[in-house]
Amino acid sequence: MFKKIVKKTSVLAFVSACLACSSPAKKEPKTAKLTLEPGFSATVIADSLGAARHIAVSQQGDVYVKLNNLKDGKGIYCLSDTDRDGTIDKTVAFGDYTGTGILVDQKYLYASSNTTVYRYKLDQNQQVTDVDHPEVIVKGLVAHAIDGAKPLVIDKERNLYVAVASYSDACADETKDGKSCPLLDSVAGIWRFDADKLNQEYSDGEQYATGLKGVMGFAWNDVSNSLYALQHGRGNFHEKFPQYFDATYSATYPAETLYELKKGADAGWPYIYYDHIRHKKLLAPEFGGDGKKEGDSKYLEPALAFPAHLGPNAMLFYTGTMFPEKYRNGAFIAFHNQSPELHKGFCVAFVPFKNGKPTGNWEVFADDFAGIDLKNPTGPSQHKPCGLAQGPDGALYVSDDLQGTIYKITYNAKG
Repeated sequence: MFKKIVKKTSVLAFVSACLACSSPAKKEPKTAKLTLEPGFSATVIADSLGAARHIAVSQQGDVYVKLNNLKDGKGIYCLSDTDRDGTIDKTVAFGDYTGTGILVDQKYLYASSNTTVYRYKLDQNQQVTDVDHPEVIVKGLVAHAIDGAKPLVIDKERNLYVAVASYSDACADETKDGKSCPLLDSVAGIWRFDADKLNQEYSDGEQYATGLKGVMGFAWNDVSNSLYALQHGRGNFHEKFPQYFDATYSATYPAETLYELKKGADAGWPYIYYDHIRHKKLLAPEFGGDGKKEGDSKYLEPALAFPAHLGPNAMLFYTGTMFPEKYRNGAFIAFHNQSPELHKGFCVAFVPFKNGKPTGNWEVFADDFAGIDLKNPTGPSQHKPCGLAQGPDGALYVSDDLQGTIYKITYNAKG
């Protein structure tokens, strides 16, 4: 009897040992091949999601990703690290529409298609309670095949800001008199709505700011209690006006401009563009400009200007405590393209702020998303930064809409 018990026990021990040996090893977070300042590190928490546009992170640490193309029929992904080991172990997909805008607050998840803003109620764990029946907050927004994205911002007073880009580069084909642009009543601006009112249209909101060709990156600054927005500049100088401009001019101008916006602000599109080298507002050629004539001084002065064609696609004011003090209340910017002038781009930049105003020059914070030498490229860019979000621990999240990669950037003073 004793021998039989020993034998059975040995067999059970052997089986248990084998099961332990064959159990899959715990997956470690993948290190991202980015160039960062000492003390910072980056990991890849998700990849191959497709066109991952803007992102939002809940206070529970769940990462919500908005897709510009449906993946398995869904346009929103919720990525969760349920055991808090640094890797995503739960994924939920929902929403049958594409788009860019997404944000999360204490009670709701907001997401946008190119024509509509939706809202999903969250439970106490900030999880969506009904993925199949979102509420419509705003509908009927103008969208064409070009620049149709609708990024979103909500301020402390529960005002919802929606950026509506122009589908026309310079309003040349739409103007009837060569003096005015008829598109400005419904595009090229930012509209303000009530974040808690259902089924709003243009007539229910107000045009908060105008003269902005295309805003993708914008954010509310709690220090200055104001809205900041980054404009994508126009193009087609050399192509349409070779008598005034050459190819080098088209590669260098106009600046990508950052504005602090108050109600009623007018940044001047399509009548002017900004020269970041001479620091002048110049009259657009479609309205009588030649690259030298200055535009009307009534238009808003940029708070900061960046080289042409960088494509600022997201902006975030950092309020966390994980990063060093220099980053507190400063702005991170995701550049989706590159500057022919600098041979830099496809990066996340940083702008220092003090008392709610930019102070000093911008710098590259996270680089080498492209995976190639931009001065001597041997192929296309591998990743394009698009969205930014701050985690509850102060980590910075970056989305890439080329490969669908989500990065998490953290800081440890000990390296």
